[in-house]
Amino acid sequence: MTISGRVWKYGDNVDTDVIIPARYLNLSEPQELARHCLEDLDPGFVGAVRPGDIIVAGTNFGCGSSREHAPLAIKGAGVSCVVAESFARIFFRNAINIGLPILECPAAARATAAGQHLEIDLGAGTIRNLETGETFQANPYPPFMLELIAAGGLIEYTRRRLAAGQGAR
Repeated sequence: MTISGRVWKYGDNVDTDVIIPARYLNLSEPQELARHCLEDLDPGFVGAVRPGDIIVAGTNFGCGSSREHAPLAIKGAGVSCVVAESFARIFFRNAINIGLPILECPAAARATAAGQHLEIDLGAGTIRNLETGETFQANPYPPFMLELIAAGGLIEYTRRRLAAGQGAR
């Protein structure tokens, strides 16, 4: 699975309260949440983000509360992947559960600037900066995780497996 898109760059400790402010936690639909994604950190994000864009950040991305709303807002905004130096553990799990690809790659996160374009091969774990030509290596996704992401998350992945008579893994 290959992803490519324009980079939105953020720093360290981007917490769930700035990804989706608490005042919008009464919303649950990804498209509704997307209208407020990162509005307190980057007011121009919602109006300028395009489907396929990629967020690149520093350490501890998604720290703070354990709300699933944060990765839902990012995915709903059309972001195709988040690359960071590191992720908060619960954000990492929530992102995978809803089918939002994320990659930990400190070298790529540090070497990438806003507005550049990345090409990411999730199966190989490669991140290529199309402006600089640099290639970085993250941990690749195993085949079942690629299936989970392609399905749109854990719930749909499980539904499909059960419907096919395969059972849950």
